[in-house]
Amino acid sequence: MSREKVIFAFFIVLALTLNFGFFIGQIDNPDHHNEYEFFAALVVSLIATVMKFGDRTHIGAVLLATSLVADLQLVAGAVVWGLAEHVFAGGMSPAVMASIVSLSGGALLANLTSVILLMVETVLIRR
Repeated sequence: MSREKVIFAFFIVLALTLNFGFFIGQIDNPDHHNEYEFFAALVVSLIATVMKFGDRTHIGAVLLATSLVADLQLVAGAVVWGLAEHVFAGGMSPAVMASIVSLSGGALLANLTSVILLMVETVLIRR
């Protein structure tokens, strides 16, 4: 068993599960979506992206692309959250939270695609 592959898969699956944990709940209710879980999902997604650099295979390129999409969605959600909390006078409204959760949902789909690709790659590996 390769330690590198275990750590790589761990971060990909952890990014998915953290994002899923944040995503679950009423879309417009801020009480159902923890900011620390969102931050953890963003950090782990960024770590998973860094780990995908250097793989020169076609599936590696697709894995990197899905990770970059997830990062973009989560960073956009973090920007919206920061603007709502610190710039806009209205603060965190249900509409703003719905936007953040929607962006997280896009990242969730990208993370799910990464996990599916990881499983496909695992099945295709020949010993």
